[in-house]
Amino acid sequence: MATANHNLSNYDKNTIPNAKDFRFGIVVSEWNDTITNGLLRGAMDALLDCGAQEKNIIKWDVPGSFELIYGSKKMTEQYVDVVIAIGCVIQGETKHFDFVCEGVTHGIKELNLTSGTPVIFCVLTDNTMQQSIDRSGGKHGNKGAEAAIAAIKMAELRNK
Repeated sequence: MATANHNLSNYDKNTIPNAKDFRFGIVVSEWNDTITNGLLRGAMDALLDCGAQEKNIIKWDVPGSFELIYGSKKMTEQYVDVVIAIGCVIQGETKHFDFVCEGVTHGIKELNLTSGTPVIFCVLTDNTMQQSIDRSGGKHGNKGAEAAIAAIKMAELRNK
């Protein structure tokens, strides 16, 4: 597994642009909220640590991961430099997992190609709840922090 020997929360602040002048949109799925709230905390902590101002961070909730696409699209229509889409889909007994994961992946890809505002994919697609716990503040760190660092870098790229 890709994160087995990698802490998702580690970053070198010296290699990251100062985030104080960027506006961030965060769209968070309410489904699997113990996980998505952990990812949100990781993202917020990293953004603030890198200079983002709390007043420049807009957070919206959506019911589930599939709705991240529409929420992110609407967020790109606001004045933000970058959007972070936070969700968690855990493998179940049906093909629903496959449809949701594929739809969200393609939807966020399309937004990146068409909106002019970067949308960061912070959607865990794990086989078990434990894997999600491990990646949302557990033993592998926090994918939310990793997404925040990507967001800062993409906001800088967008504004060049």
